[in-house]
Amino acid sequence: MQQAAQTPAAVRARPAGFWRDLASVAGRALRAVPREPEVLIPSLIVPLFFFAVNVGALSDISSFAGIEDYEAFQLPVAIVFAVTGVSRASALVTDIQSGYFDRLLVSPVNRYSLLLGLMVADFALVIALSIPVLALGLLLGVEFATGPLGALAFLLLAGLWGLAYTGFPYAIALRTGNPAAVNSSFILFFPFAFLTTTFLPQEALTGWLATVADYNPVTYLLAGLRSLVSEGWEAGDLLPAAGAVAGVGLLSFALAFAALRARVRRS
Repeated sequence: MQQAAQTPAAVRARPAGFWRDLASVAGRALRAVPREPEVLIPSLIVPLFFFAVNVGALSDISSFAGIEDYEAFQLPVAIVFAVTGVSRASALVTDIQSGYFDRLLVSPVNRYSLLLGLMVADFALVIALSIPVLALGLLLGVEFATGPLGALAFLLLAGLWGLAYTGFPYAIALRTGNPAAVNSSFILFFPFAFLTTTFLPQEALTGWLATVADYNPVTYLLAGLRSLVSEGWEAGDLLPAAGAVAGVGLLSFALAFAALRARVRRS
């Protein structure tokens, strides 16, 4: 009596592991950056433009506000503009609309790496965008009171702020899958950008603007960045700056990962 033919076991993909998935997603995102100059170039031109215009238009009257070196005062503003809102959220929307993101969810890839990998790429990108802005400031004569190590800390703090903000466009991308909504997410930053110490020091602000600036996390971020440039290693400025970055990051990441979980459940 012949034995019944056995049904072959189903072939299942083996999970590669979180770190390999993270590296794969981040590597794919970084490789796509040179192919999208229309995204990269404006992110570099805008902060350089604001830096040149603000310094050129306001440096002559800055002494009335008690600012001795207006280039050093404006360099952190230019850096914040360079790193805020830079993300691969638009590429994520493209993946969602093409169905590629849903195919990834069918695979054994770690779900969190799909978002964290993009954020790793974003961090590398915002650091790269900060370097030309910093170089321009140095060419204009800005000197760091904290030396080369302070310049590195300056880039790191700015990069962490850029990373903290990325949660907002990713949350919008995952919730809506709409490229127009993602492209308009930078508008969320404008109240943070201008209702703060962008043009004047905090002690020169009055009325409702001074009150709003007291609760604006960008106020503390700019104070920390400016202390690295002009004052030195001031814990009274650096710790609130780190706290502002951490607070915004906790909020934006919570929104982004909640949106990711909702997208996974729908797929």
